[in-house]
Amino acid sequence: AMADWAPIAKEYDPLKAGSIDGTDEEPHDRAIWRAMLARYVPNKGVTGDPHLTLFVARLNLQTTEEKLKEVFSRYGDIRKIRLVRDLVTGFSKGYAFIEYKEERALLKAHRDANRLVIDQHEIFVDFELERTLKGWIPRRLGGGFGGKKESGQLRFGGRDRPFRKPINLPNVKNDFYGEGSTEKRNWSREGTRDWRTRDRDQERSRDKRWGERERSWAWGDSERERDSREERSRGRDRKDRDR
Repeated sequence: AMADWAPIAKEYDPLKAGSIDGTDEEPHDRAIWRAMLARYVPNKGVTGDPHLTLFVARLNLQTTEEKLKEVFSRYGDIRKIRLVRDLVTGFSKGYAFIEYKEERALLKAHRDANRLVIDQHEIFVDFELERTLKGWIPRRLGGGFGGKKESGQLRFGGRDRPFRKPINLPNVKNDFYGEGSTEKRNWSREGTRDWRTRDRDQERSRDKRWGERERSWAWGDSERERDSREERSRGRDRKDRDR
């Protein structure tokens, strides 16, 4: 129902996340099927309070924990920073989790730090969703709220790409067929009648001119006589229109 609709997902549903307005009934790509069939359980090894943790993404691969601490400590006291790194190479994967000590600092960073530029990269900041959003499926299993337009795997319902408000189809249909006010309906019908009458008159005059041309060509009239006959015909048409 429209009363329950919200631009941000309250519960993660891969099918809705793959829909621009959350109303699709069938998956449009294979990743959504994978997410729907996945049986994902959040990592129990992750510690800290999920309700005080921010997710920070689109980081420069050269950005370090020290740089993140320098930037995000402006909003309040930080309890922990976890920059996610590759287990083999140790290189940054471009995203991190920052846990604050107070909710006030969390909310302030969520409000002000999003789209902040760090090391020439515009970052993305949101609340942690893995342990707070029911039904969450990560991107590697076909879920998440990420994705690129080129891949055809866009995901909606998050802060970066919220659901678009669905079109109220019954109201649009009523307006389209002129089922609004009586005054508007009458105007619409009259306009349609005038338009049809005008087209019918134009077709008749065009057929009449073509008939005269064919007769003149068949009778072998001179070019001057044909031109004068066409001029008289156009004059009659103008008089008819003026009436």
